[in-house]
Amino acid sequence: MRIFCHYWFVYIILIFMNGVIDMEAGKYVIALVDDDRNILTSVFMMLEADGFAVQTYTDGESALQGLLSRPVDLAVLDIKMPRMDGIELLQRLRNRSQMPVIMLSSKDEEIDQLMGLRLGADDYITKPFSQRLLLERIRALLRRNDVNKIEVEGGGAANGMVVRGSLTLDDLRHQCRWNNEDIQLTVTEFLLTKALAMRPGLVKSRDQLIDAAYGENIYVDDRTIDSHIKRIRKKFRQVDSEFNKIETLYGIGYRYKED
Repeated sequence: MRIFCHYWFVYIILIFMNGVIDMEAGKYVIALVDDDRNILTSVFMMLEADGFAVQTYTDGESALQGLLSRPVDLAVLDIKMPRMDGIELLQRLRNRSQMPVIMLSSKDEEIDQLMGLRLGADDYITKPFSQRLLLERIRALLRRNDVNKIEVEGGGAANGMVVRGSLTLDDLRHQCRWNNEDIQLTVTEFLLTKALAMRPGLVKSRDQLIDAAYGENIYVDDRTIDSHIKRIRKKFRQVDSEFNKIETLYGIGYRYKED
């Protein structure tokens, strides 16, 4: 009974704090967007206990306003929400921001999962989920987003720069340019592009690309990589309709064409 009352007390506080950042210097700020009070409350408590600052929203519309005016380090979005669902929220966020995003979905929302990945979600977790799994996914994505704390592995990269003909990748600024035009990539898209461009002509399997973008020991469906690659190509073709540097080798993987 005490635990139940405590959850309700925390949830009521979250309602009144909706959109307020609980932030201390040096803390990562995580946004939780979910209308399920049990999930919102329990995940909030877990993240707070793990040292994160947390910003909460119970609907997509208020989340959009808050996240655009007060950006966070990472957002966790539920798909089914009132006033604006997670898919529309993600789409609107991606027009203005490349912040890392993890989507929450039910098992019967496979189409929504694929749509989320195509719109630029970095990862997704299926409900019901383990809180420990969500925490590990958050940590992994934040590590990937700490641009250029990871050393660039050989292959002609200097000072965090990878240059391949018309392509320039700048790790320090998390910047991608093609023919001197900026390409706005998410964290995952940037890491996938870099993994391919670092070794032109060599085939990267989907498993190798998963390790490059998500880290080892994290399970990601092959279709997730395919969706990211499609989105990467689309972004490049918005500035160059003839872009064809990322090749598909069916049944094997992908490679970046040599100049």
